[in-house]
Amino acid sequence: MERDGAGPRFGYPVVLDLRGRTALVVGAGPVAARKVAGLAAAGAAVRVVAPAVGSDLDESAVSELRRRRYEPADLDGVSLVVTATGDAHIDARVAADATAAGLWVNAADQPAECSFILPAVARHGPLTIAVSTDGSSPALARRLRDRAGELLTADVVALAGELADRRREVRAGGQSTEHVDWSAVIDAVVAPPPEFNRDP
Repeated sequence: MERDGAGPRFGYPVVLDLRGRTALVVGAGPVAARKVAGLAAAGAAVRVVAPAVGSDLDESAVSELRRRRYEPADLDGVSLVVTATGDAHIDARVAADATAAGLWVNAADQPAECSFILPAVARHGPLTIAVSTDGSSPALARRLRDRAGELLTADVVALAGELADRRREVRAGGQSTEHVDWSAVIDAVVAPPPEFNRDP
């Protein structure tokens, strides 16, 4: 995969607040349906543009459905774009239009056309684990996501709530939480990983 410089191309992971923002999904097949579900679950208002809608798409998760082919005007008022039509030429056109408009765009299975990629995600309550392979192997990212997701037990979720309460108490006392060592509390619930076997 092409990179600018020595580091990974998609090297700056972020977690977005999409509540109240509009996301455009071009396409309505199985892949697009998964993208719609993820965006809607994150609170985005999802606009879908597609001439035909597949049975996998949950239309209740869609805020606006435009049953026609993509037009550049579909980009108006959106914060990010996902194109998953299955047609490389259409996806490349959408990606080029979105990039020219200064929008973040993901083209399914076409990392060269993307300005962001979607990691494999495991969620439980307020906890999220995201795994990315810089676009090199989504299958590996999903497998690692599944293994890491095993850490998200009910006890760990409860711990997140407890730590949130403790941090609020510290801040209410006029102090910063940046230098508080939470290791003992966390290690009592989250077992440290086993030591790697090392050759003598």
